[in-house]
Amino acid sequence: MIVKKPSILIYTQKAAPEVLKEICAGIEEEGIFYEILELPDQCMEKLAYKAARDSMLGSGIGIFQTAICLKMIGLEKGKNIEAYKTPSKQQARNLGCNSARAVKKQAFKLTNF
Repeated sequence: MIVKKPSILIYTQKAAPEVLKEICAGIEEEGIFYEILELPDQCMEKLAYKAARDSMLGSGIGIFQTAICLKMIGLEKGKNIEAYKTPSKQQARNLGCNSARAVKKQAFKLTNF
């Protein structure tokens, strides 16, 4: 029997390695599991929507090249928690942290611009 861990899902399409690395580091800092899956879609919002829908935790991240998006289940299409076209290192890490903090019902980290 295969048992899946409750995880934040990260759906990607041609993700920039440095962006993906920072997002994963942010999630790891908060002690939550994550899974990465490459999907054929060209919109960070669609990827995030699908990831949130498929995640047992209801938190999903979409990455298309450098563009990133955080969504929670129940948010309609077009409504995002956070989204960046070309995030800084800190913005990408905080997005990962905030996806985990949303699951844990904790206050989000703010990003200095």
